[in-house]
Amino acid sequence: MTHRVTLIPGDGTGPEIMDVVRKVVDATGAQIDWEIAEAGSDVLSKYGTPLPEQVLQSIRKNKVAIKGPITTPIGTGFRSVNVALRKELDLYVCFRPCKSYAGVRSRFQNIDLIIVRENTEDLYAGIEWSSGAPEANQVIQLSGNKIRKDSAISIKPISKTGSARIARFAFDYALKNHRKKVTAVTKANIMKCTDGLFFDAAREVAKEYKGKIEYEERLIDNMCMQLVQKPELYDVMVLPNLYGDILSDLCAGLVGGLGVAPGANFGDEIALFEAIHGSAPKYTGLNKVNPSACLLSAKLMLDYLKEFEAAQKLEEAIQTVFAKGKDVTYDMKPFPNDPTAVGTREMGDAIIREMKVAVSAK
Repeated sequence: MTHRVTLIPGDGTGPEIMDVVRKVVDATGAQIDWEIAEAGSDVLSKYGTPLPEQVLQSIRKNKVAIKGPITTPIGTGFRSVNVALRKELDLYVCFRPCKSYAGVRSRFQNIDLIIVRENTEDLYAGIEWSSGAPEANQVIQLSGNKIRKDSAISIKPISKTGSARIARFAFDYALKNHRKKVTAVTKANIMKCTDGLFFDAAREVAKEYKGKIEYEERLIDNMCMQLVQKPELYDVMVLPNLYGDILSDLCAGLVGGLGVAPGANFGDEIALFEAIHGSAPKYTGLNKVNPSACLLSAKLMLDYLKEFEAAQKLEEAIQTVFAKGKDVTYDMKPFPNDPTAVGTREMGDAIIREMKVAVSAK
């Protein structure tokens, strides 16, 4: 069966990484008909926006997309394309597995954690006003002037609907994938209304899985410490947007960094796959950055498309290249200036070779 998939190259190092991803995925034997859609800072002058409408149209039509890293300016410039895609397509689940692989340097071993992050609400909803804006002044007045008059204001919406559906995804995933426990994480001792509502919704959903999946709650600050001290106690974690973003990077650090951390975004009908890491524009065109996170995201995509054999073949080849430690990029070597480090393309070629070796060995 041929699957039509939207491929967004991204910007910075994104296009060169996604060239490798496309080549490696094609080598798995899965039949993918790629539809290229441009987005990011590189197309801003061409279309007047970093997220042209035709990108959204392509994804809505194909239902499946994979995206290279896209630059998000800090403090100024356009809002995050990544966030916009999630909101426009109602991709309410951000799914981030963090798994240890032999050959990847880390202080921890045998990590196998799943982060399920709500993707559309919380402080990332983008409802904010600069200092002095009429809306900001109105909120300050509503607070009884408890907020300083020169404050910028951000609104944190958390809904029962959004909280319940993300919790249900986490429990469904745990049940279908033979996981044992779901841990909900917030700061409800301080944010009693918003984070308290998230816990309330998760508790209601948990009742439906009683006797099948264990449920527990943790506060975000304590959870960070717990994961560093005893990550083996945790399994599937479900969180509001901001906490989920922070914790997924922490968990990526447990398994070796963002270079080996894949990600996916799910809605009811659409799936978008992407790595966690940024576009690393200073390395653009240098054939230097690690393609592993995007390749592991492609593995998630193949599983989603029910191309299970191709997904397994890809992951096993990546694992073999990691374990051998020869044909890997500079960040996976013991020292960053190791002269034996290979480039982005060469690492992709090594993964393809390992797939061919595996096939010939059968």
